[in-house]
Amino acid sequence: MSAVGQARIIRCPNCGRKNRVPAAAGGRPRCANCHKPLPWIADALDDTFAEIAEKADLPVIVDMWATWCGPCRMVSPVLEELAAERAGEVKLVKVDVDRAPRLSSRFTVQAVPTLMILDHGEVIARQAGAAPVAVLRRWFDDAMLQQRRARKSAGAGAEGGTPRDDS
Repeated sequence: MSAVGQARIIRCPNCGRKNRVPAAAGGRPRCANCHKPLPWIADALDDTFAEIAEKADLPVIVDMWATWCGPCRMVSPVLEELAAERAGEVKLVKVDVDRAPRLSSRFTVQAVPTLMILDHGEVIARQAGAAPVAVLRRWFDDAMLQQRRARKSAGAGAEGGTPRDDS
């Protein structure tokens, strides 16, 4: 079974019920019992990254990590805490760089952990190294605010405006 077909068992932070959450799906996972948003955490490799991360409907935090990396093991629970805090707003995708060499090369990962935020498949923020949850929370919020501003600005420029004279 490919990683796209794999699911994680996630305990609902609200009611405690265990839920099976697929690695790739449309929408946002919700608890089968209380219907509150669930943290969405998935693993991806070279052949599953596009389906799991790039096609996601919501922003994705990508954690490029390695099993032998101490800081990676320290930041993993911090990222999972952030994913739980922002359930329904963000998806956390973990990529083991040793098992996904094409992705490591594509994103020019030179140090682990390397964290990225993808929005509709586009990298909008990047950070190397581990950080406490407050720093990562601010990093995520700042990146999303900049992305909203950029979209709003692009939308305003597309509507109306002054015609250019290219003569």
